[in-house]
Amino acid sequence: MSKLRVAVVFGGKSSEHSISCATAAGVLGEIDRDKYEVVPIGITQSGKWTLAADDTEKWKLRKGDLAVVQDEGNQVDFAMDGSRELIYSDASGEHRSLGQIDVIFPVLHGPFGEDGTVQGYFELLGIPYVGNGVLASAAGMDKEFTKALFVAAGVPCTPHVVVRERDMLDDPETVLERVRGLGGLPVFVKPARAGSSVGVSKVKTWDDFGAAAELALQHDNKFVVEHGLVGREVECAVLSSFDGGRPRVSVAGEIIVKGREFYDFDAKYQDEASVDLVIPADLSADQLAEMQSIARDAYESLGCYGLARVDFFLTADGFFVNEINTLPGFTPLSMFPSLWQASGIEYADLIDELIRLALARG
Repeated sequence: MSKLRVAVVFGGKSSEHSISCATAAGVLGEIDRDKYEVVPIGITQSGKWTLAADDTEKWKLRKGDLAVVQDEGNQVDFAMDGSRELIYSDASGEHRSLGQIDVIFPVLHGPFGEDGTVQGYFELLGIPYVGNGVLASAAGMDKEFTKALFVAAGVPCTPHVVVRERDMLDDPETVLERVRGLGGLPVFVKPARAGSSVGVSKVKTWDDFGAAAELALQHDNKFVVEHGLVGREVECAVLSSFDGGRPRVSVAGEIIVKGREFYDFDAKYQDEASVDLVIPADLSADQLAEMQSIARDAYESLGCYGLARVDFFLTADGFFVNEINTLPGFTPLSMFPSLWQASGIEYADLIDELIRLALARG
């Protein structure tokens, strides 16, 4: 029986390029090579698609040494004739087929990777791909529309306002009045379409709001300001079901940050000592059931398929969804696979499930 050919696509043009490389290292290292033939495709920061090294060590995330996809002098392109063929070319003029691809496993984070753009490309190619479709990816990447869909579906989410760059240019005082109306300090200022806490600030005095807005606008032309809820940070992972039923939800995990203002980029990827990931979280059976129910509602409100991670605050007033991540961090130590491991699905089996879900969707 021939192996299924899986293209693992990583890197990309976003600020989360190196995080994507680290995720690729995990998948390349754990995917079942007896079942799958892997074709690694790296996208440079300028957007060139290349045949990349099938080398877990090369793409691992190391403190102070972030992996980057380099232009190695070759390029790969998919044929646009429905054949699913991958074409290789290089500067010497060599031009050859790398054969057909059965399924694409994108591990791209941030803009141009989990925002629906590359998903639309895969749809045009007619190749099954892992993860969410165009609409869910686009809505999940844009915090303005994520929260609008949550509100429409009755999913409890953090109080917030959306601010556009022109608002800050035209009338910054009115913007500040709107933000003050959230209920006081602290507030979190987040680029609307970025991830991994890139460009995020915790504002503890109103004098610092302008600088936080300026930082967020370096990454997007709009940002979301959220009221800083006091509570525990808890998360759960969601997978679609094969039988068309409601999605499956993992046990809960808790993030406990030590010595930092919040769970920022460095805490997530560079300073493991500053955070404890507690799995399973210390919740009552009723609390876990409520959290899982809300996670399903959040997942379905965006029309998700495949996978997502849902992040919550647990406060004295109950659960509030902070964010949904439609392509969560996927290294072996990331929260998403760790939650599923605690729920009975090992990392390699999780990769296999996601590929099977992609093929089931077609």
